[in-house]
Amino acid sequence: MNIGIVCYPTFGGSGVVATELGKALAAKGHQIHFISYRQPVRLDSFHENIWYHEVNVSDYPLFDYQPYELVLASKLVDVVKYEQLDLLHVHYAIPHASAAYMAQQILKTEGIDIPFITTLHGTDITLVGKDSSFEPVITFAINQSNAVTAVSESLKKDTLDHFKVNRSIEVIPNSICFEGCEAPELDLELQKSIAPNGEKILAHVSNFRPVKRVCDVVKIFAKVRAEMPCKLLLIGDGPDRHVAETFCREHGISDDLIVLGKVKDTQRVLGIADLFLLPSESESFGLAALEAMAAGVPVISSNTGGIPEVNEDGFSGYLSNVGDVESMANNALSLFQNEEKLNQFKEQAFGQAKKFDILNILPIYEKLYKRVVEMKGVKLF
Repeated sequence: MNIGIVCYPTFGGSGVVATELGKALAAKGHQIHFISYRQPVRLDSFHENIWYHEVNVSDYPLFDYQPYELVLASKLVDVVKYEQLDLLHVHYAIPHASAAYMAQQILKTEGIDIPFITTLHGTDITLVGKDSSFEPVITFAINQSNAVTAVSESLKKDTLDHFKVNRSIEVIPNSICFEGCEAPELDLELQKSIAPNGEKILAHVSNFRPVKRVCDVVKIFAKVRAEMPCKLLLIGDGPDRHVAETFCREHGISDDLIVLGKVKDTQRVLGIADLFLLPSESESFGLAALEAMAAGVPVISSNTGGIPEVNEDGFSGYLSNVGDVESMANNALSLFQNEEKLNQFKEQAFGQAKKFDILNILPIYEKLYKRVVEMKGVKLF
């Protein structure tokens, strides 16, 4: 099948998931065309059956804000026509779904009927989408999509609760690519450089926005460190990074804080951690938790949104109420102080992550693609 995938190219979860999905589809022989304003972060080398089409936004003095949605729609029309696409799969509602609808209607005037699938990932619904200025357009784009998927039952519920959706939404969880059957090999040299005296390592990956509650991350770290030697790895960047660093300086624990910034090879870094912290205010799925578990790292998290669908309490980690730093710190200590139990949780976390192997999720998408194309009566090029 000839498939166009529209996504954001950044480090964020939706772009990562979309790129890995496209790469897996290409490996099975599908022709995949990525369409975005920049090459996706995870598309950093040549792959057979994959093409990238850049959306160029010109700088016109007339516009204070560039009309990306219109330029994207025009690019979609061009790619569909000249690459003879069978289907568009757009990730993130804003502005991808509305641009896809616009392209679909333009193409109909030329006798081309291109279906599009919209995958909802989270903040497009739970944050941006709730803005009343976006609501009518997002509602319309969701309802006009030929199929809609959400990455968790929690996100599906939020969508139905906050939008006047008159169509079905299928839940297809995020996935992760396992290249082998075993947990990744531990980078002993990296581990030694971070924890030279065998200290336990806590890790956190995010975009450091307030919703991630990075202050809770460092508070948990401080409580654990007060009981035993440990290090904290912060991976990523964003507005609350400075807040976290300031807290550690003020509490005299900055020597045990390592801030790595944005890292492409997160699995290598996560692999040296003993526990992963995710105390978020909300998460539509919890991809960061899944990636940690895939590296064999148990997760100490809040119980909000889609996280309980990923992190199984008392098995792959522990769940606590949002803001309950005391409970999260105690859960971390309960594992750190029992090496046998910690090792058991590491094995279980990896096993839990395997349920979300892309090889398990891919056939679900392929079945959906086939159904949507046949439903529309589109002739496969």
